[in-house]
Formats: sequence, C-alpha cells, structure tokens
Amino acid sequence: MKKTDQLNNRRAAGPDLNAPQQVWQNTLLIGAAVLVSTVLLLVLLGVRQDLLAVAAQPVFVLKVVFVAALVLSGKIACKHLSLPGARLAMLPVLIAIPVLIMAGMALLTLTEAAPDQRARLFWGETWRTCSLLIAGLSLPIFVAILKVMRDRAPTRLRLAGAAAGFTAGASAAVVYCLHCPEIAAPFVAFWYVLGMLIPASIGALIGPLALRR
Repeated sequence: MKKTDQLNNRRAAGPDLNAPQQVWQNTLLIGAAVLVSTVLLLVLLGVRQDLLAVAAQPVFVLKVVFVAALVLSGKIACKHLSLPGARLAMLPVLIAIPVLIMAGMALLTLTEAAPDQRARLFWGETWRTCSLLIAGLSLPIFVAILKVMRDRAPTRLRLAGAAAGFTAGASAAVVYCLHCPEIAAPFVAFWYVLGMLIPASIGALIGPLALRR
C-alpha cells in the first residue's frame, strides 16, 4: 500500500485520543518541555525577588489568569486542528475573548491614569526584551506540541502550526510570569500577546513542513 493511501486511511479512521498510554505519553512530553522552559528561566533570568508579595496583587493575578486562559484556548485549538474534519468555527472566539477582556482592562487603565503615566504603563521597563524572551522560552514547548500534533495527522497544516506556536507562547508566558517585573494591563495586553504571536507566526510558516507525515 502506498504511503499516501496509508495516510488517508489513518486520517479517515482518526487518532485514538482516548488511548491511555498515548495520552500519558503526550502529557509527559509536554510537561517535560514546560519543565525545560522553567529551568531555562530559573538559570538564565531568575525569579523576581518580590514574587510572593506581588502574587497577592489583583493585577498580577489578572495577568496569570489571562495567559492561563490563552493556554487553555490554545490547547483546545490544537486538539481540534489535530483532527481531520473537526469543526473550527468557535476557535477564534475562544482566543479572542481573553484578549478582548485584557484589551478592555488595558484601555480602562490608560483612561484612568494620569497622562504622564500612560507611556510608562504601556512601555514598562522591559518592552525591548519581554516578547523575545517569551518567544525564546516557548521553543521547547513548541517542539513538543508539534510532535504531538504530527502524530495525530492534522490536515490544516498552517493553522495547526500557528496554533502550536501560539499555545507554546502562551505556556511560556505563564513561566515568564515568575520573572517578569511588569504587571500593568496595557503592557501585558500588547507585549505578552506579541510574544505569543512570534512563535504562532513561525508555526504558520513551518507547519506544512513540520506537521506533514
């Protein structure tokens, strides 16, 4: 049987997402990748010294909840894009809702701030490095998610690659919260999302190559 026929039969049958061994292996692989990203952050950047104190502040909690919500949305997107013929209509909405909520919080923060404070709230002190660090920390997670999705034989390869990159970026953003000194909503709404869009863009470019079986 030709390889193309084998692939078509595999796609038609669909992946066995309920196989306990496969679920365990995928979870372990992605968990290990997140651990690698965390270790890289601890070794190269370190944890912010006032993390325990700032963790109780509502703005910090909002930041963590925001990026965690995008991780969940990205995970759902990756799962659907890994399945041939899966319905995708609601996926943009799942990702847009947290982004729009944070954008609204950012706009409210800027509106209520004094004019001379608005630039600082947006640019912060680390805008030059924040997005790049998130994108860099996403690489181990990105590779792991691509591996998992490739085994499930996706058909929309560019979209699947973009979803993998975005989910990896969001996961890396959660890790980066351990170090990042910025908590202002305007900063998070723009520079964090930009850090997620970098691997998402790369995923869209390499998806047809990295995900083709």
